[in-house]
Amino acid sequence: MGNLVAIVGRPNVGKSTLFNRLTKTRQAIVNDEAGTTRDRQYGKSEWVGREFSVVDTGGWVVNSDDIFEEEIRKQVLLAVEEADVILFVVDVMNGITDLDMQVATILRRSKSPVIVVANKTDNHELQYNAPEFYKLGLGDPYCVSAMTGSGTGELMDVIIDKFKKETDEILDEDIPRFAVVGRPNAGKSSIINAFIGEERNIVTEIAGTTRDSIYTRYNKFGFDFYLVDTAGIRKKNKVNEDLEYYSVVRSIRAIEGADVCILMVDATRGIEGQDLNIFSLIQRNSKGLVVVVNKWDLVQDKTTKVIKTFEEAIRSRFAPFVDFPIVFSSALTKQRILKVLEEAKAVYEHRQIRIPTARLNEEMLPLIEAYPPPAAKGKYIKIKYVTQLPNTQVPSFVFFANLPQYIKEPYKRFLENKMREKWELSGTPIHIYIRQK
Repeated sequence: MGNLVAIVGRPNVGKSTLFNRLTKTRQAIVNDEAGTTRDRQYGKSEWVGREFSVVDTGGWVVNSDDIFEEEIRKQVLLAVEEADVILFVVDVMNGITDLDMQVATILRRSKSPVIVVANKTDNHELQYNAPEFYKLGLGDPYCVSAMTGSGTGELMDVIIDKFKKETDEILDEDIPRFAVVGRPNAGKSSIINAFIGEERNIVTEIAGTTRDSIYTRYNKFGFDFYLVDTAGIRKKNKVNEDLEYYSVVRSIRAIEGADVCILMVDATRGIEGQDLNIFSLIQRNSKGLVVVVNKWDLVQDKTTKVIKTFEEAIRSRFAPFVDFPIVFSSALTKQRILKVLEEAKAVYEHRQIRIPTARLNEEMLPLIEAYPPPAAKGKYIKIKYVTQLPNTQVPSFVFFANLPQYIKEPYKRFLENKMREKWELSGTPIHIYIRQK
C-alpha cells in the first residue's frame, strides 16, 4: 500500500500551490480527461524512486474565504486519522494566527509525524520570521516557497524520511486483490459480511504495513482472492460522518492497493457526486471496475425497462469509460452476491490479457484503413503497425504512425472502442499510445 501525505492549514496559506508543486511531475502522466473538479485535490508524487499520494484537504470546501473553524478542524482530524505524514502549512508573511494555534493543538495529539511548512519564504530575508513557528510546538519549521519551488527538495527528503520503513507483505502476487468502495451507507460492510458469511475461520488476515489496510484472503465458492479492507469495518470517528469527502479520502488506500474495485452504489439514491469522485480515483489509478447496485431488494419496479434505464444512467455519468459490468444485487438477501465475485474475477482476467501482435494487426489495420485518422494540415496520417506493451499494469497498446502528434483524443477513443468490440476487455481501462514509427 502506498503512503499518504495530507496537506492541512487555514485558507490562503498556499496549500494548493504546494500540492501542485509536489504532484506536478506526475500531472503529465495522469490523464485528466475523466473525473470531476475534485481531481486536483488528489495526486501522486515521486521523489528518489519512492511514490506516494498527496491529498489537499483544503480543496474540498466550498467558498474557501469564509471557512468556519469547525470545517478546518474536521479536515485536520481526518488527516490525523488517515495520513502517514501531515504537512501543516503556515504563512511566513502573516506569522501565527489563532486558527494556526487551534490546528496545532489537534496536530500535537497526532500519532502521524507532522511537518511544519513555512510557506511563502520567497526571499532570504523572510527566513528570519520562521523561528516564530516553534511556538506551535511541532518541531522545526521548513522554509519553502511553493511558488518558486525553493526548499521543496529538502521538504521531500524529510517526507520520505518520515515514512515508516515498509516491511513487505507476504502476499501471493498471482492472486487478485479486490477492494469494495463506495460512499457511506452504500452497503460496503454488508457485502463484505455477505462474502465472509458465518465461516469466519476460513478467513486469514494479513495485517497491512501502513495504517490499517488489511488484506483478507478468501478461498470460497471456488474463488481465491484478497479483499483489501482499509479499516472499513473499524469504528468510524463520528466527527467525520457528515464530511462530504471523507469517504473519498478513506478510499484512496483501498483503491491503490487493489486490482479490481467493486464500487457500491445505493439503488435507492442513484449516482451522486460522491460516487463520481470515487469513480475518478479508480480511473486515475487505472484499476478494474465492477459497479454493484446494492439494495436492489428495496426497488419496487424491477422490470427489464427499469434495469436498462438504470444501467444507461450509470454509464452516461461515468462516460467516456462505459465498458464495465453492472450487477444488481442485495447484500441483505445475498441476491447475486456470487455474481459480483464472478464479474470481479473476469475483470481481473481481462487485465491480464495478452493479444498476439499478428492478431492485433490483422484485426486493426483493415479497420484503420477503412476509417483512417482525419488528415491534419493537408497531411495524410498513416498507422502502419500495432503491438501490445509487455508487463504493464493494464493492457497497453502502441500504434506506430508517421505523424503521431496529429492523432487526437476522439480517434484514440475510436480505436479503443473497436478493440473493446473485438476482445474481452470489459471492466479494465486500456491505454493507447501513438508513437513515431
